[in-house]
Amino acid sequence: MTEHKPVESWLTDMDGVLVHEERAIPGASEFIASLQASGKKFLVLTNNSIFTPRDLRARLLAGGIDVPEQAIWTSALATAQFLDDQRSSGTAYVIGEAGLTTALHEIGYVLTERAPDYVVLGETRTYSFEAITRAIRLVTGGARFIATNPDPTGPSAEGPLPATGSVAALITRATGVAPYFVGKPNPLMMRSALNRIEAHSETSVMIGDRMDTDVRSGLEAGLQTILVLSGISGADTAERFPYRPTLVIESIAKLVGNAADPFKHAA
Repeated sequence: MTEHKPVESWLTDMDGVLVHEERAIPGASEFIASLQASGKKFLVLTNNSIFTPRDLRARLLAGGIDVPEQAIWTSALATAQFLDDQRSSGTAYVIGEAGLTTALHEIGYVLTERAPDYVVLGETRTYSFEAITRAIRLVTGGARFIATNPDPTGPSAEGPLPATGSVAALITRATGVAPYFVGKPNPLMMRSALNRIEAHSETSVMIGDRMDTDVRSGLEAGLQTILVLSGISGADTAERFPYRPTLVIESIAKLVGNAADPFKHAA
């Protein structure tokens, strides 16, 4: 059997792992508390670019999960960091909410409709046909096309909603230009998260509920991976993929008290 190195740091997805439709999943609060008590470095990751870390902290706290603001890493923050590394003090036309616009403002970007360096597409519950049309014209005119994440749909109480990936496909169809997706499953999201907490991939674990994003991006970034069955991917679904997580468990409750060596216990 593969010998696993002691775990020094943790990355965990949010939806489907810690919360389900904004309600805490049993064991999530206890797991986060155990990480804080152990002194292990950790980040909560989400592809959702709508909210700022402060907003997300408040939403998690309402469900009884106490996550520090600085321990939340979103696709909006990863996108802002990527743009700052690529072209600092640039300009962008943005379709998105406060989570994305705030992240870009904080790195010194100017948001404009006039000859921007980038068109940046993020998540919003109110996609505007006018804004999408503007994005198409700017990309056609030469603006570079970036999107926070490739998720085609997002959840709501009434059912699925079109998300960033679907709108990106519309713009691509109209322009012939595909975006660069920063969020999961791009391992860049994992790398930026590890850098933020000064962690090493060989001693880090990624927990997620999706094989196609969480497990794939963790695997490609060199992390050990844990799939929880409390979200999107079921055990049967996981078996259809050509890659496997390091461990499959029912829910995050199985990890409470096992932050140092989660692999010593079978699922």
